[in-house]
Amino acid sequence: MGLASIRVEQLRCLGSATLALAPRLTLIQGPNGSGKTSLLESIFLAGRGRSFRTRLTERLISRDTDYLRVFAETVDPTHRIGFEYRREGSYAARLDGRDVESLAELPTAFFVEVIDPDIHRLVEGGPAERRRWLDWGVFHVEHSFLPHWLRFSRALRQRNAALKAGQDPRVWESELAVHGAAVARLRAEWLESLRPYWEQAVMRLSDLNVQMGYAQGWSQERTLEEALEEGRSRDRERGSTLSGPHRADIQLRLNGAAAKDVLSRGQQKLVSAALVLALLCRLRTQQERAPTLLLDDPAAELDPQRLSGLVELVKELDCQLVITSLAPDLKLFGNPERVFHVEQGQLQEL
Repeated sequence: MGLASIRVEQLRCLGSATLALAPRLTLIQGPNGSGKTSLLESIFLAGRGRSFRTRLTERLISRDTDYLRVFAETVDPTHRIGFEYRREGSYAARLDGRDVESLAELPTAFFVEVIDPDIHRLVEGGPAERRRWLDWGVFHVEHSFLPHWLRFSRALRQRNAALKAGQDPRVWESELAVHGAAVARLRAEWLESLRPYWEQAVMRLSDLNVQMGYAQGWSQERTLEEALEEGRSRDRERGSTLSGPHRADIQLRLNGAAAKDVLSRGQQKLVSAALVLALLCRLRTQQERAPTLLLDDPAAELDPQRLSGLVELVKELDCQLVITSLAPDLKLFGNPERVFHVEQGQLQEL
């Protein structure tokens, strides 16, 4: 389900731009601050309904305007995606001419992933970063995951509201426990199936024996229902639920220490890229259609040897690539089928 074309209006420095992508390799070249990454953001927005640079979509809207729009068309199969976001916080998304009920529908039409210079946040950042990475994989292989997650999230909001209001939270605990346990189980099963791909990717990219573990968000010695009961008094004091899959984390350790505390920025980037590539390699075993992978300035902060390892792993994915670069003749991943130059928000095909 590659991307054939995208049109973007009023996104950051891009007033209006249309990009026709090659089936395999598209290169977007230009100086810093020219709009290269903004073009990648628009592609990511079409598949995820959000940016990979900020959680606040209103920050993407160009100055002196109150909206942004993205229109995209995929191939194999063909889907039409439309997305509009307004500064006051409202949005509308359409898929094949109909309004979508949830942004979770967009990835079913267009599967996109990104490796950017801030990818190190998967290692350095908080548990929420790693939970999003984990859930993105589970979502694509286990159709029951999203319903369980939505029902768990609703029960969590209601229990937290009851705790804050001094009301009895027990009415929500059965729902919370059933669906929370299902979320944790599906995550653990997915992570175990991913482990061989992760171990291979991290060694090939970094030569570091980084260990990956899963903390489900409550004691392994208790059921979630038991953990909620035991922690009820504490939760009342805090006004929030402190046990459950919303507290889960992917633990990355090197020689017994947290990876974020001992790895350099470049090493964190390699380990984080290994997480993304392992996920894509694992998904490719179950999906015939290749993803679209966005690489934002892939040479940044990597020495030639590590960059070569990244290039080899990416090539093995056999997917649609969209790459940005300062250099006009980047051929690390082969000869680009299409090359675009962007400067001051203006796009031109070379």
